[in-house]
Formats: sequence, structure tokens, C-alpha cells
Amino acid sequence: MRTIVSKAAFWPAVILVAALLMPAAVHAQTAVDTAASTIQFKLPQNLSPWGMFLSADVVVKAVMIGLAFASVLTWTIWLAKSIEILLARRAMRRAIEMLDRARSFAEVVERLSDQHEAGALVRAADEEIRLSAGALNAEGLKERIASRLERLEAAAARRMIRGTGLLATIGATAPFVGLFGTVWGIMNSFIGISKQHTTNLAVVAPGIAEALLATALGLVAAIPAVVMYNLFSRWNAGYRALQGDAAAAVLRLVSRDLDRGAFDGRERRRSITAAE
Repeated sequence: MRTIVSKAAFWPAVILVAALLMPAAVHAQTAVDTAASTIQFKLPQNLSPWGMFLSADVVVKAVMIGLAFASVLTWTIWLAKSIEILLARRAMRRAIEMLDRARSFAEVVERLSDQHEAGALVRAADEEIRLSAGALNAEGLKERIASRLERLEAAAARRMIRGTGLLATIGATAPFVGLFGTVWGIMNSFIGISKQHTTNLAVVAPGIAEALLATALGLVAAIPAVVMYNLFSRWNAGYRALQGDAAAAVLRLVSRDLDRGAFDGRERRRSITAAE
């Protein structure tokens, strides 16, 4: 009988205790859900590069846009200068082959005068021969022609390196510009910590992510620029060597014709034409 009464009193007591504890459990669960939703709200919704760019500070955005423009400019210079240098080197090689096969300077004048780079060398030598009419001293003529060809070589070298200085500038400054964006992003992160009075990752993460993205863009702009600048430096050195080979070939032809007396005949023809 006592066992039956104890069991009958036990279950109502359990139900009463459960009823008393249920509101507290529901309240605790609600608090947990609210905290979770708050953390989810504070965390950045999109950590892709584009999302980080859109959520970045105005200064960091300006840094990223500048670095992206520098990267586009680097690849544009690479494409334009690569085409220019490769075509110029190919044309110069063909001109050197023609100069080596030529038997006289007059033959070269007829074939190469219309070309751009090698033709400029031939025209300069021919012009000096014309201006030296009546004073065809072999050593003096060759010295004057060599002086003209040397100036043309220097002008061609300056023309080929035009624009590559910008690559050096981008390669030297882009990492520091990206570093500036990094410092600014980290500074914003510390400001967020100060305002929120918390070191929660949700407060710190966005600014750090933006800072790292600025650093990455700086490296993306700088590394190709340095590599391309060194590549163009080697190509320009090779082109200057070809230009020097062409100038030497022109001088050899002039010297050969001087020994043959070919320019004496040209001088006599010009004197007869002037007299008539």
C-alpha cells in the first residue's frame, strides 16, 4: 500500500518540477539562438575577393583600383613592346643577311633604302658620302659615317626602351602601395575593436581580409612588372647588338667601295652632271 502511494506521489512531483524548469530552458535556448544569429549577422557574408572589395573602406578601395590599373597597364606595355621588339629584331636580321650578301654599297642602297631601321643606316651613310663630295679621304669619310651610325644606334636604343621605365616604377612602388592598404585595413580593424569593446573575430576579420587583399594586389602588380622589365632589358641588349652588326656591315661595304674607287666614279658623274 505504501509503495502504491509513493508511486502515485512521485509522478506528480516530476511533472511539477518539469513545469517549473521548462520556461528557464526555453529562455536559455532563445538566448543561444539570439547570440548565434547576432554572430552570424556580424560575420562577413561574402569573403570572395569581389565581396571584400565591396565591403572595404574608401581608402582601401582606391588602393585596390590603383593597383589593378597598374597591373592592366603592365600587361598592355608587355604586349605592345613585345610585338615592337620582335618585329624589329626580325627585320634587322633579314637586313644583316642582305648586307652580308651584298657586293657593293650601291646595291645595298637600292634594296634597303625603303626599310625603317636598317634603311636609316644606309641612308645616313649615303648622305654622308654625298655631303663629302670633293673630300673623299678614306679615313675621314669612314670616321664621319661611323659617327652618324653611332648616333642612329643610340636613337634606336632609346626608342626601344621607351615605356619600359614605367614597368620599373610599378615594380618598385606597387608593393609599398599595397602595404599602405594593408596598414589602413589593420588600423580599421583596431578601430572596430575599440568601438565594439571586443576582440571577437567577427569584428577583426573583415579589416584583416581587406588588408591582405591589398597586399596581394600589390604583389600581383609588382612581380610581373619586374620580370617584364628584366626581359625587355635583355631583348633591348640583343637588338642593340643587331643594330651594331648592321652598322658594321655598312661600314665594311663603304670601306670596300673606297678601296675599289667606286665613289670616285660617282664623284666624276656628279661633276659632269653639275657642269651640264
